[in-house]
Amino acid sequence: MDLGLIGLGKMGGNMRERLRRAGHTVVGFDRNPEVRDVDSLEEMLERLPSPKVVWVMVPAGDPTRETVRTLNGLLSEGDIVIDGGNSRWTDDQLNADLLAEKGIGFVDCGVSGGVWGLENGYALMAGGDKKHVETVQPIFDALKPEGEFGWVHAGRVGAGHFSKMVHNGVEYALMQAYAEGWELLSKVDEVDNVTEVFRSWREGTVIRSWLLDLLVAALDEDDHLDQIAGYAEDSGEGRWTVEAGIDNAVPTPAITAALYARFVSRQDDSPAMKAVAAMRNQFGGHATRTAPPPGGDVSAD
Repeated sequence: MDLGLIGLGKMGGNMRERLRRAGHTVVGFDRNPEVRDVDSLEEMLERLPSPKVVWVMVPAGDPTRETVRTLNGLLSEGDIVIDGGNSRWTDDQLNADLLAEKGIGFVDCGVSGGVWGLENGYALMAGGDKKHVETVQPIFDALKPEGEFGWVHAGRVGAGHFSKMVHNGVEYALMQAYAEGWELLSKVDEVDNVTEVFRSWREGTVIRSWLLDLLVAALDEDDHLDQIAGYAEDSGEGRWTVEAGIDNAVPTPAITAALYARFVSRQDDSPAMKAVAAMRNQFGGHATRTAPPPGGDVSAD
């Protein structure tokens, strides 16, 4: 299958490679001339057969909205646009309605997998009309992990990004629980080897997970996380999950507390946030901040 891919950053570039390994033809465009295959969107579309399929993998918000508007002016009836970024789900219907005026299909797709997706595959949550999803199914099949799981047509337009939003909210809460456990174990004199305690949890326990594996990997690199500041950003999806809970009268105390803990981390050098920052770096390549010297300021790493 032929695909145009806009955005070749940490995830987009690896997705291009995974698709090519599966035998698909991918024409990639990015503002960075060192990674792109073509120099313009127009050139990218010229190299795609019709009907065309274009995957948008750029930052959420205005960059995605502007890209969709530009594609609306360049594409034709029967073409399909996939938004695989972390867009807010409320944007999806607006984008779908805009494209539908010209008979262009739209699929929103939440993507999880971070920097490990090239080898392990990406968990995909799609929303959109069944016929549009079925048309691009070969792309989803190539990107998803091997095996039975890792892919879902979650529902109508907006369902993919809504599902990914809730996924990230759950991720916040899980990471916070591991981080608080790490801080408590590190605090007491009775436990001599915190890293090995976490390692022992990786098999046979009810709390084993990939996030736990990643935390152990981070602790192997820096046993006390001395090189990481206790400062963690939020991507926005945790906030949206909390807001959706409020809108639908669904209590989300664990997710909300985890979000607020990240806010707290920006005021003090929180030990628990060192663990959260370390896990974010492990699974997504997110930047960490170097721990400051006494009395010093943190700096981006």
